[in-house]
Amino acid sequence: MILKVYTSLLLLFWVNSVWTRTVRQVYDDLDPGHWSHYTSECPQECFCPPSFPNALYCDNKGLKEIPPIPARIWYLYLQNNQIETISEKPFANATHLRWINLNKNKITNSGIENGVLSKLKRLLYLFLEDNELEEVPAPLPVGLEQLRLARNKISKIPEGVFSHLENLTMLDLHQNSLLDSALQSDTFQGLNNLMQLNIAKNSLKKMPLSIPANTLQLFLDNNSIEVIPENYFSAIPKVTFLRLNYNKLSDDGIPPNGFNVSSILDLQLSHNQLTKIPPINAHLEHLHLDHNKIKSVNGTQMCPVSIALEEDYGYYGNIPRLRYLRLDGNEIQPPIPLDIMICFRLLQAVVI
Repeated sequence: MILKVYTSLLLLFWVNSVWTRTVRQVYDDLDPGHWSHYTSECPQECFCPPSFPNALYCDNKGLKEIPPIPARIWYLYLQNNQIETISEKPFANATHLRWINLNKNKITNSGIENGVLSKLKRLLYLFLEDNELEEVPAPLPVGLEQLRLARNKISKIPEGVFSHLENLTMLDLHQNSLLDSALQSDTFQGLNNLMQLNIAKNSLKKMPLSIPANTLQLFLDNNSIEVIPENYFSAIPKVTFLRLNYNKLSDDGIPPNGFNVSSILDLQLSHNQLTKIPPINAHLEHLHLDHNKIKSVNGTQMCPVSIALEEDYGYYGNIPRLRYLRLDGNEIQPPIPLDIMICFRLLQAVVI
């Protein structure tokens, strides 16, 4: 189970890292005939590397409009311009587009022609970060795998906007203006293959409703969340990475065994208002509790299994898997209690 989770995450990170590299390959020694072939349709404002004929680089050109996109283009880079509108005309021949980067422009919802995005049938990756959107654009291409909308002004998610995006694995909405009222029980309906959901840096006071069941990574940092509902994580049984840093969680806001969840391997609760360490599961590997109000640590109480029982099982038993523990920024005085080390035998780093 854990190996399968790590494999899925590795694939996600690999896709992110490989395809976001800027491809600028050497073309000086190429046959001039090849150069002419690949640049004949290239917009004069853009760069069409003949060694990467499916890519079109129009980034950092001061563009106010999207130029006509040649039919052969799969990867379109339009970031860091002054583009305000997305109309259908430039994409008339661009039926093979897989990737569009429109980050850092001036695009508003009213500037997106109705239906223009959904007509890009083969589009897999759509980046619209750092624009001026006030709501999630709709309708969207049904084949999308990644949708990045960070750092806009989004306060509204239209009903049903995600309902047909069964292939979406990443949804990034961090640093927008979302309130609890924007996240209804059916908001994420249809996202059956979502792996990463990022709603950090919004204005949430409650845990969002109806997170897709297959979610592996849930990022809710920098909100104002005070309470974890009872059995909240039973609805997302595969969640592995959970970030709740910079919220308003107190001891009273966490139900008994609220974070005692076997799927969670990385739990981040830094910069909250906790005075004690909440119960954790033996499978947890990384725990961040720095900058809370914790005054002391009792390893026997913190240990997710009986230390006596752990002695009976030995190294090959169900010993706690915690490898990293961060407790700095609290009111804890060193040294580290011996029973911490007895319980968590796999610990490689403790920050106190």
